[in-house]
Amino acid sequence: MIPTNGRHAHRRSPWPIALAAGVIALVLVAGIMIYAGSRTKASGEPNTIPPSQAAPTLAAPPVTEGWPRWGVTHTQYSADQEPAEVRDRAAGILGREPMLQNQHIMGWGADNPEPSPGKYDFRSLDRRMKLISDSRGIPIITLCCAPDWMRGGTAGRTDWAKNATTAPKREHFDDYAKLAATVAKRYPTVRHFMVWNEFKGFWNQASNTWDAQAYTELYNKVYDALKQVNPEIKVGGPYVPIDHHAPTAGESPVRGEWGTADRRVLGAIEYWIQNKKGADFIVVDGATMTRDQPPTPDEFSATAKFSAITTWLRQQAPDLPVWWAEYYMEPENTGWSEERTAAVQATAMMEFAKSGVTTALYWNPHKKGQRECHGCMWVPGRGDEMPMAGLLSGFTKWFPAHVKVDQPTSSDPKVRVLGQPQQMVMVNTTNARLTATVDGKQFTFEPYEIKWSQRGTAS
Repeated sequence: MIPTNGRHAHRRSPWPIALAAGVIALVLVAGIMIYAGSRTKASGEPNTIPPSQAAPTLAAPPVTEGWPRWGVTHTQYSADQEPAEVRDRAAGILGREPMLQNQHIMGWGADNPEPSPGKYDFRSLDRRMKLISDSRGIPIITLCCAPDWMRGGTAGRTDWAKNATTAPKREHFDDYAKLAATVAKRYPTVRHFMVWNEFKGFWNQASNTWDAQAYTELYNKVYDALKQVNPEIKVGGPYVPIDHHAPTAGESPVRGEWGTADRRVLGAIEYWIQNKKGADFIVVDGATMTRDQPPTPDEFSATAKFSAITTWLRQQAPDLPVWWAEYYMEPENTGWSEERTAAVQATAMMEFAKSGVTTALYWNPHKKGQRECHGCMWVPGRGDEMPMAGLLSGFTKWFPAHVKVDQPTSSDPKVRVLGQPQQMVMVNTTNARLTATVDGKQFTFEPYEIKWSQRGTAS
């Protein structure tokens, strides 16, 4: 379907339309001739690759009592692009409680890693991996995206203007697996890899569904290549976005007041489970809102989707830990305060912990050269801590994957709560001041306030 701006055209006399049609035809012919003459020209910017690039020296990840569960994905801009003082402050925020830190190999802050076959440029990726190491992160790498020449583009050039997230062509699946192995060898401290991102480029227009067969073929080749580098490497997929529709839309085995999971997505996951060569975890992502509607029934209750999907995944693959690579609860341009955003985030994290999610990664929306950065962990250009940083650190410390969680009582259902033997976290899900008795103690909350409270023998 061709998108429109939604406006109806005014009726006009037919002769100007005929004249315009003739002019358009001439322009189209000229355009086709120009395009035909330029088809053989290389597109994109030429890549300059230094003759040698020594692998960075990365410290071993910190030893933690168990798997931290919580973490962050570095996006287009992060602390490695900040002035040294700001970088150090951000690294301190990230490393306060050692958490998981994820980076893609191309895009989202990393340049083309293999501009020409066998010619590598890891400078930007090295810089990100050094930041992760310096900030005491447990490193994760997402194997996405693919160099231009693997996608039908020109070797030696990178054209970011074209769809850089297009999947590699089938004839280059082996080349991509080789690139994955090269990355794994360069960064031996990385033991966890996610294969691709959101099935990008794997949509079958003819059948109007996901091409799970092609993705699984790529995944299996990458899986074999990584395991040959080091059998201890952990590999996961399919990293597919779990969309949903209105609660009354169609049939699906996963549904609730939050909506109805898209059956095509579930089918793709089922195909991957049945046809993968192996996996160490299963990874997905998703949002609480549909593509054209806000969360149903409200932003806090809608987070129940995460528990419902996680439960279904654990039923389909009982032996695989469940990872959420991305998760979103806030529609664009809402004008929410930082407090409201953090409150919804905390509620989602409660759902992940209660349902037994092993890993949940926050997509840090860092900006360049801006003082305001909604939902970020630190203020760009200054390094001042923002509410999301404290929330992630708190959950990392008190709710790692191995901890036993429980549900303390709350006298007011508008106060959400999650506990473990030593600590509990509470969230006021309203824009009003209120008082509630939680776990036998009385608390007063400001609008959307998040509170932590000691239990038992907390230290």
